[in-house]
Amino acid sequence: MLELLQYQFMQNAVLASILGGVSCSIIGVFVVTMEIPFLGVSMSHSAFAGGILGLLLGIDPFAMALLFCLLSALLIGPVADKADFNPDMAVGIIFSIMLGLAFLFLAMIPGPKTEALSLIWGSILTVSRKDIVVMGIIAFIVMALLALFFKEIQAVIFDREIAASVGIPERPIYYGILFLSGAIIAANLNTIGGLLIFSLVINPAAAAYQLTYSLRNMFFLSGAFGVLSCFLGLFFSYIFNFPTGAVIIIVSSLIFFLCLIFSPKKRVKGVNIR
Repeated sequence: MLELLQYQFMQNAVLASILGGVSCSIIGVFVVTMEIPFLGVSMSHSAFAGGILGLLLGIDPFAMALLFCLLSALLIGPVADKADFNPDMAVGIIFSIMLGLAFLFLAMIPGPKTEALSLIWGSILTVSRKDIVVMGIIAFIVMALLALFFKEIQAVIFDREIAASVGIPERPIYYGILFLSGAIIAANLNTIGGLLIFSLVINPAAAAYQLTYSLRNMFFLSGAFGVLSCFLGLFFSYIFNFPTGAVIIIVSSLIFFLCLIFSPKKRVKGVNIR
């Protein structure tokens, strides 16, 4: 496989594995610790619906996927706050809307739907330099914001009401997390696919959660597991000629189960990530 690194498509795939594995896994930490696992599912279907609409209208699918993800993020927070119920309820409502739109747009595309269906499964081997640049910019923004506002983010993750009571602008931070989630999922739509990418968001973070109580360590472990999942998925898909996205998700699931089996954590209720 090493000889393939001389080709640009493989170099792009390796870079996408690093950038996608890190960025998706970092967002996954927010999703897991804030207990909104359905967010990844909703955002991935929002990206899928936007991408299909882009193809239908002859517009860049990534731009439309990003727009739909950002609109979903814009709706999820206020809907949950105004309706005064669990964020997962708001996420579920947005998910149902986007799922309906995705299949409606898919049915409206005339002729063969090969290009549209490719958004479902993704293909990390067809990632372009443009995709890499976009993924790199978004990943840099996420990590920069995490470094700059780590304490504030930690407080919001722990409890939004307590964070607000001590003067932390919890609502902009919370909405910002939703926006970043949407941007990252849209940027990685071509690599993993709309139906699989939420697994790359959840699995590495859930695996890291089994191994540490430290939020900082959880971010590092989750990023490492995300990159490892992408690398091993890329390797095994090449060896056995399997779909890369599917293998990446299977590998990330196996990593989670291994961490679950060998987790040093005691099953004590009420322990929070610090």
